[in-house]
This record gives sequence, structure tokens and C-alpha cells, in this order.
Amino acid sequence: MSIKEYTGSAGGWGALKSTAHHLFKSHNVAKNISNLLRTNQDHGFDCPGCAWGEKHVPGRFRFCENGAKAVNWEATTRRVGAAFFEQYSVSWLNKQSDYFLEYQGRLAEPMRYNAETDHYEPISWDDAFALVAMHLNQLEHPNQAEFYTSGRASNEAAFLYQLFARRFGTNNFPDCSNMCHEATSVALARTIGIGKGTVTIDDFEEADAIFLFGQNPGTNHPRMLETLASAYKRGARVVAFNNLKERGLERFTNPQNPFEMLSNGSTPTTSDYFMPKLGGDMAAVRGLVKILLARHEKAQACGESVFDLAFIAQHTEGMEAYLDIVRATPWEQIEQQSGLSQAELTQAADIYQNAQRVIVTWAMGVTQHKHSVATIQELVNLQLLFGQVGKDGAGLCPVRGHSNVQGDRTVGINEKPPAALLENIEKALGFAPPKAHGHNVVNALQAMSRGESKVFIGLGGNLVAAAPDTALVAKAMRNCELTVNIATKLNRSHVNPGKDSLILPCLGRTDIDIQAAGPQKVTVEDSFSMVHASSGRVDMTGELMRSEPAIIAGMAKATLGDNNPVDWQSMADNYDNIRDLIEQIIPGFDQFNQRIAGPGGFYLGNSARELNWKTASGKAQLTNNALPTSIIPVEAEQMTKKPVFVLQTMRSHDQYNTTVYGFDDRYRGVFGERNVVFMNAKDIEQQGLQAGDLVDIETLWTDAVKRQIVGFKVVAFDIPKGNVAAYFPEANALIPLSSKGDLSDTPTSKSIAVVITPTQVAPLLATAQ
Repeated sequence: MSIKEYTGSAGGWGALKSTAHHLFKSHNVAKNISNLLRTNQDHGFDCPGCAWGEKHVPGRFRFCENGAKAVNWEATTRRVGAAFFEQYSVSWLNKQSDYFLEYQGRLAEPMRYNAETDHYEPISWDDAFALVAMHLNQLEHPNQAEFYTSGRASNEAAFLYQLFARRFGTNNFPDCSNMCHEATSVALARTIGIGKGTVTIDDFEEADAIFLFGQNPGTNHPRMLETLASAYKRGARVVAFNNLKERGLERFTNPQNPFEMLSNGSTPTTSDYFMPKLGGDMAAVRGLVKILLARHEKAQACGESVFDLAFIAQHTEGMEAYLDIVRATPWEQIEQQSGLSQAELTQAADIYQNAQRVIVTWAMGVTQHKHSVATIQELVNLQLLFGQVGKDGAGLCPVRGHSNVQGDRTVGINEKPPAALLENIEKALGFAPPKAHGHNVVNALQAMSRGESKVFIGLGGNLVAAAPDTALVAKAMRNCELTVNIATKLNRSHVNPGKDSLILPCLGRTDIDIQAAGPQKVTVEDSFSMVHASSGRVDMTGELMRSEPAIIAGMAKATLGDNNPVDWQSMADNYDNIRDLIEQIIPGFDQFNQRIAGPGGFYLGNSARELNWKTASGKAQLTNNALPTSIIPVEAEQMTKKPVFVLQTMRSHDQYNTTVYGFDDRYRGVFGERNVVFMNAKDIEQQGLQAGDLVDIETLWTDAVKRQIVGFKVVAFDIPKGNVAAYFPEANALIPLSSKGDLSDTPTSKSIAVVITPTQVAPLLATAQ
């Protein structure tokens, strides 16, 4: 391990060098250069990384460094088949790093776990489907099955998947969105009537101010950096609220700008940078509103206003109750909880007030707290008071993670299905889907732990690594009668099999998908509600992988039999048939097959952007939530006399979600190690530690479970005092499954109470070559 301050900008030569490095690691250099040139292009494939959208400008590359990593990682020539699993037992594989597991290559053939030998063994596709059918059909009730979905699944696969599960008889749809942006969906649906953002990519070209909360685009959605730098260049104020000082939120060198590259120049990505404490964003926004309210009341005395009173009167309700709670919130509480001074918040309020068009954008730094729904509602309140929804250059912009996590929810992956969706399914197909709410991720894992849910089917993803409380989740998975993982790469979930277990290898976003009707395309929806087609470029002739729609159709045919209103085989043969059915059932997809042929796809629309509030009253809602009494449970603070820190988990730069591409975190200056904890320099000194020391981190929680990670190296970083950070999935073991967001059940991965002590015995550090 080495720690070396990174002095460069985000992007630039470092990004190009990293891209080249991962090209060579793929063992498929020439083909992957061609693949990158087709990434996010018309008649190409959608990046398997993030969900950031962009304008389709001809002749420009449309991939970022981390997108290149995702493409190279997927389009490798390395294969994991029968010989590999014959060599390595599952127990041995489970001791290896996440990087080691995925680096072995693409899963090559269907495999079934043999508990007696502790090895996976080959199985035919037909026998695999028959095994799934046997386990599902012998359940006492359909709700004993869990149908998990990753946000990388296409619209076609996700739609078919939810149709299969609902025809089987359950709404159990634990989904990766439950662990990231569920708070967004809940908060926006309750306030503006739709659980999606209201902006398009074009709005960023017209905004006078862009306020970013709790996000690190340099690592998590790097294509956003060009958008922010462009906004800065034309004079927009770009204001960051983020508790770590991240290089991507400071400056950016655009690899497609020859002048910047050759001159080692860069462009700032933000004009103003504020560092609230973890969980302090709600208090910070409350402070902004309190300042602006005082100015509004002063203006009112002169017959003027600061708020957009016409917009408020026509389009909202709840203002007075909200403003009463703003008046009642003391500055002492705002400053203590936010970690920002009144002077700092006044600076931010000045920028907001002076802007005619404001975009507010946020990510998981906001959504993974106990009070996340209330925080997002506070952001909505701010925008509604100034009429900053429903006009060009303004609005609300949650930045999603996986490339189609928003699309999956749009086409029906929802454990709490809207009545209209169920009615449309019944009207189109003649069967009545179940109406009772199903399980989200937390519910599903609890049911699996108790032995109530017996079958787990995962459409992509890596739930054991992604979910909190790692030991509990692994035990829950092993407790199942059957686990099925549809995947491209070996991962942690596969080496924690149920009593019976299948690995079903699927085609990836980069692969050519040929079915009975010929080459197929799929579609995805980005963070801006744009739906566009994706067609892989890698020839998979001779491989045993199958497409996700084909696998889902195979399971459905075997499980449900011939007496079925859905012709599953025709859906797998020609995805146009899936899209025709989506058009019948999901609003906004009129002429679906025709519209995806156009450059850039088509816009689904957004009711709130059109000032059509699909709430009970027909108006947007200002909500009056009190600030939380504490970011972490008071009981936890009372459990020890040692200093208590608030920990967040986060990605490294060589990572996307649970996929670890390498051991470097270039922008944070960490190389060759992932077991690190980032701390404020003063906290390090006060704890009697030095940078580089090994420490153990233990969770303070109200149950009797000991949650601890050991031997983590201390790294000094620009982070608020009292806050610490570590990478996931390594630090997921610290997050109690029962620590979840109000109204959303999202795990509180950004606010865990911990104590830090020097490691007494140096742990054995495994290396992954």
C-alpha cells in the first residue's frame, strides 16, 4: 500500500492511462477498442455502468474512464467453466477477494452446486429450468420465493421477469434500488406525484445555479463532470455540498479537449464547496430556507416577495405549516447538525436567491440515512418555494446508479405495485396479478433468515456483497432451499449457495444477442427518463451463455406450464413482442418499437415537469418534518465512553458498485489497498494514532450482535471531524440490517455509529494476484 497525494485534476491523462491499463487487462484489446467506440452511440450499446444521460453529439466519444473499465471487465476472453469449478471448492473461493472472483472471467456454462463435494458441476439448460420449476412448484405459497433484480437488467428482461413472478403469484421484488434511491422514489412520489427527477440533460445548459448534494461524480458518474465543467465555463454557479473533499468536485480535464490535455489545463467543476457533517444535509437546507424566509418576510413588509407566491398559490399546498417549523428550528441546532456556520449558509443562500433557474441534484450521500425521505422532501420544499420545478433550466435531479435501475422500476419491478399496473396486466393478459405488497430487500433477507422464504432468484447483481450485515446476509442465502443467480461474472453471492444452487450465465450489454427472429436489441432508461436502444457488438457464437429474456422465458415455461396467457417462447424469440406488450401495459411507451429507432431514443415525459401533480390533492406538497434529534441513535452513543464516530461506506475509484476493478483509489491518493479508513487528521491525533496505523472498527447498535472489521489502515483525509469513511463491500459488515431509513427501508450506509481502537494483533493480510 502507498499513500500519495493526487495533485492532478479529474479525467485527463490519468483517465487515459487507466483506460489503457484496463484494455490490456481484458485480454481482448483490439475488440474492446472497437467496443468503446460503440459505447452509448446510436446503433451501439448502452454503457453497463452508470445511468447518466447525455446529448448525442455526432463524432464524440461517449464513454468515461469507469465506463471503459465496465466494458473491458465484461468483454474479456477469460472464461469460468466446468474445469475452473472442478479445481476450486466453493469454500476456498469464498475466502478469496471480490476482485479475485470477478477477475477470473465470464461465466461460461450453467452450473449446479453439489453440497456433498462442495463444488459446482455442469448442468444442461433444460435440467436447470426443470430444477427451478420443481423448487418453485413445491413451495407452500408463492410468497416463499424472492425475485431479486439488479439495475443492469434491460427493460425487456425486467418486464418479463415481473410478469413471470406475478403470474406465479407474488409481488416479492427485492431490488437494488431498495438499497440506494428508494428514499428518492418515496419522497418525490409523496411531494410531486412521480418518483423520478424532473430535469433533462438540456436543462443543465440553461441553469443559472446547480446545487449538488451528497455525490461524487468523479467516481460514480464521471460523464457528469463534463456537464458541470461546461456549466461553470458559461457562468453558472455550481455549488457542492459533500462531506468529503473529492477531486471530481474540484476540477476536470476533459480528455476530448486537445487544448486542456496538451496544456495540462483543467476547468473547475464547482464554484463553491461546502462540507456538511454526515447526515447534515437536511439541516443545511433548513438553514438556507430560514435565511431566505427572513428575507422574504422583510420584503413582504415592503409589498414585495422573495418566494414565487404565484407558483405557490397555484401549484402547492402546505407552505404555512412548513414555514412555521422553519421558524421554530433554532440556529444552534442547524449549525450543530449540519456542521456549517450561518455565514457559510448565507453565502449559499445568496447564490440560490440570485439565480433565475436552479437545478438541485443528489445521490446516495443523501439517500442512505434514517431521515433520507425527510431530507429529500426538504430539497423539494426549497425548490417549490421558488417555483423551480416545471420550467427549463430548473428542477429536481436524483442521479441514479446502475444504468437501468430507473427503467426497471418503470416497467414493473416494484414490491408495492400501483393499482393501474395490475389493472393493465389483467386487461392485456386476462389474469389477475396479486395485489398484496411484497418484500423489499430488507424484508426478503429477514424472511430468508427465518426460513420463511425458501427460493431466491437473482436477475443479476451481487446481493451478498451489496447488502448490509454481511454475515447475516450470507447466512440467509445459505439458508434457502434453492438459490439461482443469473450473472455474467462469478461473485460473492455465488460462493454462498443455498442447499441447492444454480449459476446461470447470461449475455452482457456488450454481447451480440441472436434469437430465432435474428439479432436483438434491448432498451434502457437513464436518469433523465430517456429510453434508448442497446445492441451488443461482441460475437458470442459457440458460447453457452443465454440472454436474460431467454433465461426468464425458460424458467417461466418450465414453471407455469402450457396453460398460460403469455407465449413465453415468442417473447424470447423476438424482443419486439416484449416491447409490444410493454406498450399495452406501461404508460408512455406508445409506438415503442418505432420510437427506439430514432437517434438518442425518446423521452418518456414527466408529469411534474408539466406541472401535473399526481398527488391526492392535485397539488405539489410542502412537507413539515422536524430535523432529526440525532444522526445516530442516542442509545448507541450511550453504549460506550469512547469517542463515537459516524461512518459512511463508499466506492473507490477502481470500483463500480460491488465490482472491484483494482486496488487503487487514484483521486484520494490510495494505491494497492482497500482495507482503509479515512479520518480527519485531528481525530487521528486525538485518538493517539498515526496515519498508517492499523485499527479495528466496531458498530454501536442496540442489539447484541458484534459487528466488527479488523486491521484497517488509517488514512488522513479532508473530512469533517467526527466522520470517517471506508469502502464497501468491505465495511458492509458494520451496517445492521435493522438500521434503515424511515418510510424507505433503505439501509443507513452513510450513518453508522462506530468506535475505533488500535488493532492488537496484526491480521493476516490476504493478497489477490
